[in-house]
Parts: sequence; structure tokens; C-alpha cells
Amino acid sequence: MKEFQIETAQNVSIHQNIASLGDRILAYIIDSFVIYAYWIGIIMLLIFMDLDMRDAWAIYLLVSLPGFLYYVLLETFFNGQTIGKKLMQLRVVKLDGSKPSFASYFVRWIMRIVDVTLTSGGVAVLTILIRGNGQRVGDMAAGTSVITEKKRLTINDTILKEIPIDYTPTYSQVTLLKDSEMQTVKSLYRTAVFKGQHHIILSLHKRLLEVMQIETQEKPIDFVNTVIKDYNYYTQHM
Repeated sequence: MKEFQIETAQNVSIHQNIASLGDRILAYIIDSFVIYAYWIGIIMLLIFMDLDMRDAWAIYLLVSLPGFLYYVLLETFFNGQTIGKKLMQLRVVKLDGSKPSFASYFVRWIMRIVDVTLTSGGVAVLTILIRGNGQRVGDMAAGTSVITEKKRLTINDTILKEIPIDYTPTYSQVTLLKDSEMQTVKSLYRTAVFKGQHHIILSLHKRLLEVMQIETQEKPIDFVNTVIKDYNYYTQHM
């Protein structure tokens, strides 16, 4: 899952996960099925209504417009998502961090003629693979990309922490803590170490000593780290 960074007008960095080619193809298949199902339903309805053929063509053109304008309409009214994109948790976004305008969605839609229709998707696939930031020709013209909103879960997002096979725990009292409490401790600890927030480390140190009802000679930063590792040891060996 590739990632790209964008800078907003307020100089805020935003990291976006680029949608995989496989997810985009599946979203396209779902959307195509929806469009074809709509058109088939319209044709069957017109046949059932047994309209005069002199008037039927005009009515058919009118009621088929939603299918023809499917992508630009849904992406505009549903904030960059179609039914397929919604199911695959994908979204169209601007590269500068702003919400795409109708003009952006329209450019993406009109360029589908080159990207998808005339080349059976070949140009779109080739461009996405070459560009590396989730852009087909329509995206390049519109200044957009397609991202995935699926959460990428890593070991750092859980209470788990890698420990050596021969690790020996120090504080058996860590079993007094709950999973949710340890997740909070680990999250605060990681943030505090990264940002150099020593006061948070001291607060965690003090609170853990109170809950576990122990004393220690370890430095606060080392103590909290040991508690996290000990908790993982005991929960993995219970």
C-alpha cells in the first residue's frame, strides 16, 4: 500500500494511502454492474410501458442520462465516491488536500473516454503503474488521485510489542492492568518519546507505580518501557 504526502494551503502535511490497482479494478467492475443493471431495468420498463416508438427514443435518452453520467454525478454528490468506491473504501481527492470541485470530477469523467472506453482500460492501468501516485490520465488532468480509506493496522497500533524469546519479566504486577489501559499507556509512551514530552513520561511513571503498588529504581522512561514489555510477556504466556 503506497503512500504519498501532500501539503495543504495551511502548510499541514497529510499522508494518504494510494488505492491499489486491484481495488480500483474491483470498484470499476462493481460500478459497471450497477450501470448495466440500471440500463437493463430502464429498457425493460420502457418495453413494459409499450410506448409509441416515435416518443420512446426521447424518453429513453432522458431516463438513461443517470447511467451515462453515473461517475460524475455520484462522485460530485457523494464526496468522491461511487457505489464501487464506497464498497471498496476508496475516494477521489485533490493532490493539494482540498475537496475536488465539480470541474475536477467532470474532467476525470470526460477523460474516461481515453483512459477506459477507447483503450479498454489499458491506458488507465499503464498510467497508474507508471505514475506511482494513483493517477490515471484523467487524474493528472484534474489534479486528483484515488486513495484508500482502509486502516493499515501495524503492531504499533496494538498492545503488542516485540520481545526476545528469552525475555525475563521484571514486574509481575503488570497483570493488574487491562488491555485498554495498556493500549493507552503504549500510545502515550510512543508519542511522548517521539515528541520529547518528558512530563508525560513522568505522569505515566507515577500512575503505573500507584496502580501496580510497587517501587522501582529504574528511570521513568525505562520503567514504562519495561512495563509494556512485561505486560506483553505475561499476556502471551497465559
